[in-house]
Amino acid sequence: MNTVTLGKTGIRSPQNAFGALPIQRVDLETAAKILRKAYEGGMTYFDTARAYSDSEEKMGYAFQGMRDKIYIATKTMAKTPDQFREDLETSLKLLKTDYIDLYQFHCVDQCWTPGDGSGMYECMLEAKEEGKIRHIGITAHKIQVAIDCVNSGYYETLQFPFSYLASEKEINLVNLCKEKEVGFICMKGLAGGLIHRSDAAMAFMTQFDNALPIWGIQKESELDEWLSYMDRTPEMNQEIREYIQKEKEDLSGEFCRGCGYCMPCPKGILINTCARMSLMLRRAPSKAWLNDHWQKEMKKIEDCINCRQCTSHCPYQLDTPELLKKNYEDYKNVLAGITEV
Repeated sequence: MNTVTLGKTGIRSPQNAFGALPIQRVDLETAAKILRKAYEGGMTYFDTARAYSDSEEKMGYAFQGMRDKIYIATKTMAKTPDQFREDLETSLKLLKTDYIDLYQFHCVDQCWTPGDGSGMYECMLEAKEEGKIRHIGITAHKIQVAIDCVNSGYYETLQFPFSYLASEKEINLVNLCKEKEVGFICMKGLAGGLIHRSDAAMAFMTQFDNALPIWGIQKESELDEWLSYMDRTPEMNQEIREYIQKEKEDLSGEFCRGCGYCMPCPKGILINTCARMSLMLRRAPSKAWLNDHWQKEMKKIEDCINCRQCTSHCPYQLDTPELLKKNYEDYKNVLAGITEV
C-alpha cells in the first residue's frame, strides 16, 4: 500500500482512507464498530462533514481516547463568519476533540481569499491561530473553481471528485496540485456507485502518488474489501486497463453522480436516483427498480415545473430537467418491455 503525504501539511496516510458520509445511515454502535475496525486495519485518515447529519457524532464516539492516533478532516458549508464559528464549535463538540487536523470549506462555488470582503478566509486563520484547526483545505466540484483554489496559494489541500472515469482535465488538476504542493484528496472514487470493481478503482489511484482517495464505507463487508488491499494492493495491468477503457466508453457523456446537492426538489422528485435510473437499470439490473414504489417515484417527473432550482445547484452543471425526462422515457420503455433490463 502506497503512503501519501498531503502537500505541505505533513499529514501522511495509507492510500486508502475512510469516507464517513455513509455511516450516517447506520446506528451508533454499528458505525463505531466499523470505524474502529478501519483503524485496526491500518486506516488513519477519516473524513466527515458538518453536513453529514450525525457522522461527526459517531466518529467522536468511536475514537474517544484515541485522538493522537488518527487524522480527522471535517468541513463547513457556512457562508458567513457567524455560521462558520458555530459550525466549527459544533464539530469540535461532536468529535470530542479540541482540534481538527484539516478543516475545509465544503463544496464551494468560489475561492474564498483574504480581503475578499466575506471574512471567511479570515475565520480560518483565526481558528488556526487559536489552535482549533491545524490545516486549511477546500472542497469543490467545479473544475475552474478547483483550479482557482489551487493557484491561489491559500489552501493546503483540495478535495475533488476523481475516479477512473476522470477526463484529462481532472488528471491535469491532480498534477497541478503536485506541482503546487497542495494535497489532493479524491472523493467519489466509485463515481457515486457507478463503479463496481474496487480493485480497478484502487489500481487507478495507485498511479498518482499524491492522491489520497477516501472510500465511502457503510458496511463491514465493504470495509473488509478495502482493508484487504492494505497488504495486496491491486496494480494496473492490461486487463484492468482494458476494463477501464470500456467503462469510460460506456459512461461517456453527461450523467448524474448522485451527490444530492440538487435536493430537495419542490415537487418531491428524488432527483439523485431518478436522474440516473437508466444507468442503474443497465449497470445494476434489478426487478426492484421496477416495483410500485419506484414507478410512483419516477412518475413524479411528470410534475416537473422546470424551475431549474436543481440545475442551479448541480456542481456538475447538468441540465437536470432534461436528464430526468430522458431517464423517465427509458424507464417507461423498460416497463413496456421495449427495452430489456
